Amino acid sequence: MIEPNQLDPSAAHRSHFADNRANWDDRATLHEASGYGIAELLVSPTALTKDVTDDLGRLGDISGLDVIHLQCHLGLDTISLARLGARRVVGLDMSPRSLERARELARRAEARIELVEANVYAAREVVTGDFDLVYTTLGVLCWLPDIDAWARVVACMLRPGGRLILRDDHPAFMAVGDDTSHGLTLHEPYFQRHEPMTWENEGSYVETPEGAAPIAHTRSHQWNHAVGEILTALLGAGLVLEEVSETRVSAWRRWPDLMGPCEEGYRFTDPAMRDMLPLQLVVVARRPAMTSSSSSSKMP
Repeated sequence: MIEPNQLDPSAAHRSHFADNRANWDDRATLHEASGYGIAELLVSPTALTKDVTDDLGRLGDISGLDVIHLQCHLGLDTISLARLGARRVVGLDMSPRSLERARELARRAEARIELVEANVYAAREVVTGDFDLVYTTLGVLCWLPDIDAWARVVACMLRPGGRLILRDDHPAFMAVGDDTSHGLTLHEPYFQRHEPMTWENEGSYVETPEGAAPIAHTRSHQWNHAVGEILTALLGAGLVLEEVSETRVSAWRRWPDLMGPCEEGYRFTDPAMRDMLPLQLVVVARRPAMTSSSSSSKMP
């Protein structure tokens, strides 16, 4: 059995998490002011976010299932999961301002969701019950310093037979620098390091609306994790991999001079570049179902 203190590396990164929490509190205000797809979600009780729509094939029928959405931010995907008929939907995030806005949006959407303020590593301590689905997408793993501890949390949240759906920026995409004046160049570590990459930025990945206040808490910290590290962590936590795929599209326009919009999001405008760098990583994994032999072997 995994003890809670094996799941949480927060003590070693307390100051980093404090900076990130303040930064994301500011981002919540900025993101809501930018639009962020909120009006499109609230226009109809059956509307879904683009991210959840993109994952419908992987999600399948989740009606009657228990779902937890890790790092839920403003809760838009959380609301969408509830609209797909899940029995219980929990959204977890460490930013109190994000959750404040998420509660208001859930009220306006008349969505029955639970919202919990906590660091991902503390999820098992603060959320009761087990889940059929752990859902976490886009800009999530880079905020976590320890990928092995994250995988153990995911495994602990799943009931036997439950699934993880992860879709995130590809770690190779994250290792390339922002400056493209000399083309795409490696600038950040690809593999996990103890010390984070630290940034000072008044903006976010959305355009700042005219008149909106810039981010006041500008410092944030990120960690990259290699594909092999992510997959090995999930296997080490006892999960079985069902899908590992890489995409040529991104959810955001990181390099405006090199990328343009497409139906799925953004991609390189030069067709020759589309086969050179993966932009997203998708992983689906499952906790093995209990068999009669395995359950009987645990009986006294």
